[in-house]
Amino acid sequence: MTATRIRPATPLDAARICAIYNHYVTTTTVSFEEDAVGEAEMAQRIADVGAAGLPWLVLQVDGTLAGYAYATKWRVRPAYRHSVESTVYLDKDCTGRGLGRVLYGALLDELRKRELRLVIGGIAQPNAGSVGLHEALGFRKVAHFSEVGMKFGRWVDVGYWELNLARDGQG
Repeated sequence: MTATRIRPATPLDAARICAIYNHYVTTTTVSFEEDAVGEAEMAQRIADVGAAGLPWLVLQVDGTLAGYAYATKWRVRPAYRHSVESTVYLDKDCTGRGLGRVLYGALLDELRKRELRLVIGGIAQPNAGSVGLHEALGFRKVAHFSEVGMKFGRWVDVGYWELNLARDGQG
């Protein structure tokens, strides 16, 4: 039986988070970063999210950090303060087991506790797994930008999904 635990991330999680994330950076178009992220940079990102009063969660499976999810401000202008952008990544060997839904669901629960209204998820296309995850959690597609990023010598589209926490029946 698999034991799972979700907890807030700390800068001490940075190395493992880098190991998960850098796979996607260096081998996929899921992330538009082009260079692997170092441990110090990731620790700073975790600290910055916390300093903004937003959650960064990690999922442990049988004691090993297997994924993470967090939210950042959508835009810097004050009128946007009730909207956030969400991010979720699982270890490549942990996908397809329902763990993303558990982790992302916990992030959404944390966001509902704050004075937030809208959660926005940007998804590089194609990415059926991420689209399915977002839609299973109640997100709906609201935008599609064609050829908005270039990675590995090819143009990549990005779609945007939103979840209105005040209308999703739980906010």
